[in-house]
This record gives sequence, structure tokens and C-alpha cells, in this order.
Amino acid sequence: MRNLSVNKKKIDTILVLDFGSQYTQLIARRVRELDVYSEILPWDIDEEKIIKLNPKGVILSGGPNSVTNSFTPRVPQAIFDLNVPLLGICYGMQTLAEQMGGHVISSNKKEFGHAELEIVTDSLLFKNLNRKVNVWMSHGDQVQDLPDEFELTASTSSAPIAAMQHKKQPIYAIQFHPEVTHTENGLLILKNFIFNVCKAHDDWKINDLISSRVEEIKNKVCKQKVLLGLSGGVDSSVTAVLLNRAIGKNLTCVFVDNGLLRKGESEQVMQTFKENMKLNVIKSNSQDLFLRHLENVDDPEQKRKIIGRTFIDVFDSEAIKLKDVKFLAQGTIYPDVIESSGSESNEARVIKSHHNVGGLPDEMELDLIEPLRDLFKDEVRRMGIELGIPKEMLERHPFPGPGLGVRIIGEITKEKTLILQEADNIFIEELINAGLYEKVSQAFAVLLPVKSVGVVGDERRYAEVIALRAVETVDFMTARWAHLPYDFLEHVSNRIVNEIEEVSRVVYDISSKPPATIEWE
Repeated sequence: MRNLSVNKKKIDTILVLDFGSQYTQLIARRVRELDVYSEILPWDIDEEKIIKLNPKGVILSGGPNSVTNSFTPRVPQAIFDLNVPLLGICYGMQTLAEQMGGHVISSNKKEFGHAELEIVTDSLLFKNLNRKVNVWMSHGDQVQDLPDEFELTASTSSAPIAAMQHKKQPIYAIQFHPEVTHTENGLLILKNFIFNVCKAHDDWKINDLISSRVEEIKNKVCKQKVLLGLSGGVDSSVTAVLLNRAIGKNLTCVFVDNGLLRKGESEQVMQTFKENMKLNVIKSNSQDLFLRHLENVDDPEQKRKIIGRTFIDVFDSEAIKLKDVKFLAQGTIYPDVIESSGSESNEARVIKSHHNVGGLPDEMELDLIEPLRDLFKDEVRRMGIELGIPKEMLERHPFPGPGLGVRIIGEITKEKTLILQEADNIFIEELINAGLYEKVSQAFAVLLPVKSVGVVGDERRYAEVIALRAVETVDFMTARWAHLPYDFLEHVSNRIVNEIEEVSRVVYDISSKPPATIEWE
């Protein structure tokens, strides 16, 4: 993937070397959170690119491989030749240990989840931390023997060598993940490395990103026309305003009503963008087309790909009508990419495809432009604020590209869609009324592929089951189920069952991510 570009002025850069971890981009995001520019390169990138980047420091990411196997990823020599500070995380620690003369083994006691870290040696990396810290582990291998010239700095009950540092050089390694929110003071650990060890300056701001991204768009698009798929969500809204700033009248937004949107969303989007914000928006009424293509399809991956392909078919059709359209723009952000294994690294593991990354057909006639592809949701919102987008638009909960298509488990029909729209609308309406909407990160209803017996009044009802889902998260890479009040859930359940005669039962999803994903499909 194309990484963020910087302005012409020289600013300090932290390189994140990617070994295939699902958390790699999260590391880069944490660095940028500290106003320091970061860039990701895969471990097997051309070494000249590493040298040209000239980073102030390098962070080695985790990864799914085991260094105990043959021919697994290794730190390239160019990294060591830079003579800059290194921080190895998880797999990054293990390969550092192996390459510098230590020994790594597959542990009988694997650690996945919380662990108590005990700091046993003073370290610049752990400055201002307590001696005992709750951290997030995710590993099967561990360092058994320290490399020469290294000393132990921290341990856990299952990993005697949980952190180490070189005695003379600024090389540090930790077995846990400081980048995830589950690690206590994880950001402070990264801050210590970036500022106290690397001596980097916090001279990269969101405005730098906006101005550089506008220039990128201008240089790539020139005077060509761009077609944007506008959904009304945060990502596509910020993409639209960013593109409009860069190319103005050469942008045409197409809003596809695929029949899988939330209740009243079609009218709301057209009101907001076409009438209020004066963007050039064309509405494509394609409900019947999508439902026809999805008939008798119940596999979630197949549904996603069908929805993605149908979106592209619609865009191609609109592009032909508009004449001379060269680019298709999308509001893809990095959680979409990383879960679809869309990064440069060959090591990432596919979790699911997204209509705006995994579902694109190879024969698509338009070139793709995705200016938010390497940003997380909170960064997109920050950019939106700087671009002047109304706060109420930016604080809407995320909505997946395939829409209700991934919230109707099994085959999609118009009848099921109407049921889910009503249930979801009741849930969101009550969250807002109770002052809970802004306290959860994402909330929605799911229509399950089962029916349940219920009793309404004096009548027996055999009808659909609705699942409610609400989560709390910072980065959408990990999430905890929201502990909503019982009386609130009871009220929502009563409304759904009483107002929607096709529903007999409501359940609440108490799964966190991981192991579950936020969406059900």
C-alpha cells in the first residue's frame, strides 16, 4: 500500500518494519498520535528504500511466524547498518534475539491476553512506570537465552525473559504489545522510546497530512474527473471534502441506494450533501439490482464480494453516463485493509474481505484512489474536524460498506431488510434518548437466521430473533462489549418485540474483539 507522504520540509520519521502482525498499523498510529511521523515498510522491502527513509528509529512489529522454523522473516542488515535505536515487539523481539546470538524456543506455556509484567532492571524504556505493569501478551515462542551484551529488564510468570536491552547500544525488545489499549501505560513506553531514546521531535501535525494529501491527489488526478462512492458515513464524507478541496468541480459523488442502508438514511444523505453542503451528488436507485444479485446467497464472503462487484458495476455505469471519468475514489480506511490483508506485507493473515478492498474485480475499468487508506477512524475524524465537517456527522457510528448485508445472517431479502431497519432504528433512537450513543463506539442490530417461539398478548408467535451489539473501543482493532444498563436493554427489547410483529425475541451480544469481530459477518 502507498504510505503517507510528508511535506518537503525534513521531519523526523519512525520506521515500523512490518513482520505481518495484525497490529502493525496500530503501532504507526500510536506514533502519529504523539505527533511524530511514522511509516510502515515490509520486512522484505528493497533495502535502498530503508536507507532513503533515514529514520530516527525503527520499531520491529510482531508477526504470525515462529523464528524456530526455517526461512522465516528476519531483520535486514540495512536496519542494523543505520545505527539508530531499535525496539523489537513480540516477533520483533524474538528475531532480534536469534539474529544477535540468543536462543528462542516454542513455549509450553503460551500467553494470550493479560499478564503481569515485573520490571527488574532500570531502563529508559520503562521510565516513569511502576515496577509491576499489566500488559497484553500474544505469543507462543519466547526467548530462552539472552544474546551476548544484553541484559534482562522485565519478566512475567510464563515468560522469564519478557523484555531485554543491549548494555551499550540503544536496542530494546519487549515480548508484549504496548500499542494495544489493553497494555497499561503502553503509550508511555512508546513515548519513552520515541523521545527519550530516539530523540525525535513532535513536528508532524494533522494539517501536514491534509496539505500533503491534497497535493498527492492533485498530482495523481491532474485535470481528470473522479467518481466517489458516497455513503454518508465518516470515511466517505471526509474523502468527499478532501477531494473537493483538491479538485473541486472535477469530483462527482454517486450515492448508491442499495436497499441495505439504515432507515431514512437515503433521504438524510441527499439532504446533507446535495442540499446543505452543495456537493455534486447523483443518486442511483439500485435496490432491486442488489437484491436480485444476492438472491439465494447465504455465505458471508460471497455476499461481500457480490455487493462489492455490484457497487463497481453501478459506478462503471454512472461513469459512462458522466463521460471521461478516470478515477474511482473510496473511503477505505486501514482497519478495512488490515482485516483483508491488503497491506504490502505478504505475512498478514486474512480475516475477512471488505467491499472496498477485497471485493474489487480485477477488470474494474476505473483507476482507484483511496486517500484515507492508511488512517484509523479517530485520525479520519481529526482530519474531518480540520476540514470543517460538522461534528454531528463525524461522530456517527461506523457503518460497514456492505451495509445491512453483513447484519442479516444468511440470505438477504427485502422483508428481512425492513425488519432489521426497524429494529436497528429503535436501538439507535433509544441510545440517543438515554444519552448513551456517544458513550459507545458502535451499536447496531443483527437479524439472526433462526426463529423463536414467543407470546404476545394471548397469541403464540413463531418469529425472528434480533441480536443487539454495542462495543467500546479506541481504535477498532480491539473492542470490549458495552455494559449497557439492564433496564435500558429491557426497554429496547420490549419496544422491538411490541412494535415489530415479525420479531419474537431479542438477545444481547457480550463478545469482545478479539476473539470475535465487531460485525457478525
